[in-house]
Amino acid sequence: MKFRTFVPLLTYPDASTEATVRNAAAAARLIGDELHALALEADIPQVKSALSSALTKLPKMIQSAERMSAQNRETLLAQAHAEAEAQGLDLTTSVAKVQPAMLGEVAAGHARYFDMVLLGWTRGHPGVRMVAEALLLGSGRPIMLVPDEMPVQRFGRVSIAWDGSRVAARAVSDARVLLERADEVSVITVTDEKPLKEEAAGERLAENLRKSGLKAQFSAVRAEDGPIAETLQRHAVELGTNLLVMGGYGHSRLRDFVLGGATEGVFSDLRLPVLLSH
Repeated sequence: MKFRTFVPLLTYPDASTEATVRNAAAAARLIGDELHALALEADIPQVKSALSSALTKLPKMIQSAERMSAQNRETLLAQAHAEAEAQGLDLTTSVAKVQPAMLGEVAAGHARYFDMVLLGWTRGHPGVRMVAEALLLGSGRPIMLVPDEMPVQRFGRVSIAWDGSRVAARAVSDARVLLERADEVSVITVTDEKPLKEEAAGERLAENLRKSGLKAQFSAVRAEDGPIAETLQRHAVELGTNLLVMGGYGHSRLRDFVLGGATEGVFSDLRLPVLLSH
């Protein structure tokens, strides 16, 4: 059974970057042999009102925006094919015409048919943040955020942010395909951020991973009133981590997303590839 990864590509108003496509192909190759790229092409609705009638340039502006989106789609999919060939990946592609406000919802719906989502993280790109939130809370799939500025090479050292919670356990399960291929696994528990139901939870997880045949170790760290996401990512980087696995906390109220502190911190300042699972 093939492990299938999925990457959504944005085309409007700001397109996904070349680094996003390159990293997605490299990460997919490390996970499995198959990648599906979905290009989200802009479908901007016409506004019919007295105001729009007065704005005679509006239809041309919409046509220009949709034409730019289509051009970006062609460029991104062509690069995806080139990167897949270079990585020896089986690549499939599709295109979805989407109203800009629905990008995240549509991406989440498509993601449910695959095993894992790869999302290139471009700093200052509002569309990426919106899609990431929708994927995390609505896709039912693990989401790997990969910073554009960090070329993907391998995931030899994997760290797990562990607090003994349901979402953390789900993240470990979803990351199993990566944990099995890692040279080293580090379990990290922040001890002073919130009360832990089980003081030895981190060591217990590390022990169970060792019993499963993995080379695992445990380390306890203190946030000392600093942001937990900063503490986790900083410690993971100090350990030489290539991938941080953590539970994605949050919920949605109608169309508003409310994220937990650690998840919000990662979205605000991503410092290394992070696998989030909700």
